[in-house]
Amino acid sequence: MAKTINVGTLISGGGTNLQAIIDACTAGRIDARILFTGSDTPGVKGLERAQKAGIDTFVVDYAKIIRSCKKGIDPGDLPSDFNLQEILGKQQLMAGNMEKDRIDFFLKSRAIAEKLLLDHILSFQIDLLVLAGFMRVLTPYFIDRMNTIPGQYRIMNIHPALLPSFPGTDGYGDTFRYGCKVGGCTVHFIDYGEDTGPIIGQRSFEIAEGDTLEDVKRKGLEQEWELYPACIQKFADLG
Repeated sequence: MAKTINVGTLISGGGTNLQAIIDACTAGRIDARILFTGSDTPGVKGLERAQKAGIDTFVVDYAKIIRSCKKGIDPGDLPSDFNLQEILGKQQLMAGNMEKDRIDFFLKSRAIAEKLLLDHILSFQIDLLVLAGFMRVLTPYFIDRMNTIPGQYRIMNIHPALLPSFPGTDGYGDTFRYGCKVGGCTVHFIDYGEDTGPIIGQRSFEIAEGDTLEDVKRKGLEQEWELYPACIQKFADLG
């Protein structure tokens, strides 16, 4: 048996992947315990799932923070260790032809939110941070404070497509509209790009004639609920 690892989770919505991980932990199918569930959105179903399982929860309201930042960002609002030029040199999320003001605002506003996330997360001793349907892109400011040992990844994500195909926010939709006959999901580590980190595991499924987008999403979620716990166990086995 692998040692039991401590896991933190972040969500944005209903938390069905979170529930699959909770169930796997409870049943002893994976050597992991969930210490907390954080959300960028108040009142979502996933927080209820965590609370029902006796897991600590917290919310960092991204939408509220971004609205406040649009009124103006003072230097004192930023984390004391935030270095814009350093983050600009590392980020791979936005193209260089975007307006500099837009890029600067994105990185500054996200760092303000990410510092609040880190204040919660770093109060726990976790081995792995699992993004279980967390719909916010993480910047190098956050990633560097989680991946503190070069070459060792500590943030895991699940994506609704067979990467490297169809990165972005609508993997199942993009797969369906392209006319693919096979869909799938991917668990990968987070790096500075969007859905570009090292792949840990993948599952595929057939898209039959007559399948709707809802059918594709349903088949994909069924695979996700099996794949994610398996990849967390793989991480535990290596630890």
